[in-house]
Amino acid sequence: MDADPLSLEPLLEAGRLLSSQLELPELLRTVLSLASKVVGAETASLLLLDERSQELYFDVALGLGEAAGRVRLKLGQGVAGCVARDRVAAVINDVRRDARWSSQMDAQSGFNTRSILAVPMIFRGRLAGVLEAINKRSGQFSQADRSTFEAFASQAAVAIENARLFSSLKEESLKLNAVFANMGDAAALCGREGGVLLANPAARRLMGEAAGLREAFEGFAVSPTWDDLLSGSTGDREFCAERGGPKRLVLAGTITRLEQGWLLVFRDETERRQRERLKRTFLSLISHKLKTPLAAVIGFSDVLVSELASGAPPLLKAARTVAKESKKLGGLVDKLLRYTTLESPDQQPARCACAVDALVQEALRDLGDWLSERGASVDYRGAPDLRVQGDPDQLKEVVKNLVENAAKFDPKPAKKIRVEAASRDGQALLCVADTGPGIAPEDQEEVFSRFHQVEAYFTGQVEGLGLGLPYVRKVVESHGGRVELKSRLGAGTTVTVRLPSLSSEAA
Repeated sequence: MDADPLSLEPLLEAGRLLSSQLELPELLRTVLSLASKVVGAETASLLLLDERSQELYFDVALGLGEAAGRVRLKLGQGVAGCVARDRVAAVINDVRRDARWSSQMDAQSGFNTRSILAVPMIFRGRLAGVLEAINKRSGQFSQADRSTFEAFASQAAVAIENARLFSSLKEESLKLNAVFANMGDAAALCGREGGVLLANPAARRLMGEAAGLREAFEGFAVSPTWDDLLSGSTGDREFCAERGGPKRLVLAGTITRLEQGWLLVFRDETERRQRERLKRTFLSLISHKLKTPLAAVIGFSDVLVSELASGAPPLLKAARTVAKESKKLGGLVDKLLRYTTLESPDQQPARCACAVDALVQEALRDLGDWLSERGASVDYRGAPDLRVQGDPDQLKEVVKNLVENAAKFDPKPAKKIRVEAASRDGQALLCVADTGPGIAPEDQEEVFSRFHQVEAYFTGQVEGLGLGLPYVRKVVESHGGRVELKSRLGAGTTVTVRLPSLSSEAA
């Protein structure tokens, strides 16, 4: 049977009212108010589906009292439960003759239910709940009422889903705004052309009220340039902005391309970089100051050993100890000097074509006596034609540091070290493997930190300053390569250096 034309007007009005509501509580009350009007019922109730428990609960029930709020129906239980389970509307004009109806709700609320029109609310094939019109004011619920009510329920289901989505987006937006506002780092959201759309308090403290990135960072030396940064397509890119005066300020962070603009996250690095600079200056100064007296100690200790060669054994032993330990101290100072020089931003090493074989063999010759004293043997497998572009002195120190590390941390009397050079996928590979105790997973990144050594307790019994692997990583990365470490406790460690192969670049 077709719907009564008179019922279309309230249905159209209902559609307009539902589409204008986005706040869920207000929308649900509007749904209930309109539901009774479109079919001429005394009241209405709305049961929503709890998707986790698969139960129906009264979210809004006009005139049914507080007791309705505590009722939960399983699918198939009661009139609403059967409608939800079968997804088929029910027209009941005498509830007392229908086995699905229960008088419990009427007994608790004091309401007198005579007739019910219940329809499922379905959105995109998913059940949202059940809508009920209760007690037809005049006559009985008809098939025309059913058609009208089903159409209204479909509108209501769409409106409820939209309101839920809006509520979810609103909640996520509030969370995001809270995180954004309370971030310790400065964060700014910018449009495609660099205009500042949103900035958290930390960003505003550093950028002021500037309308765009170029204005905010006027007077700063930005690296890479804004033109370069804003021409990027995807991914995160690091940037640094430095201002010399009136007060030095260094800002550093990342810029991320978004679909409609850019996200900058950065922080004030001025103090940290100043501390780093002071640290480098201090270490470099101390190292240089130690070099002069050490040179005298080493030189004269060699003279004493020579003069006492035929003298009293105790004196000769003392002189040899002084000579040995002073040379060891001299080696540590040299390493510290090399590292602090490497960290200096003014340092520009010379680059030239280097034969990897020659670098490795020279490094092993320099370490010959040192390795013999420690019972270490090296098996080197070379690649005669392999060449890289780089600073030969720094690259030779890379090899020496890796071989020294392989020997120092192996407690066995006879230490076996394997060094292998190879060409693979346009890269020069240098692998240094030992048969030592290995490194625990949690320490495998820490060994690249300055002054870090892996010992059960840092006793200083292992010679060195903990600068070997940090030096290796810095040199290799400055040459456009990377360092990989693979280790297993009890099974040794392999460190692999990957550098661009000169032959591949030439090709």
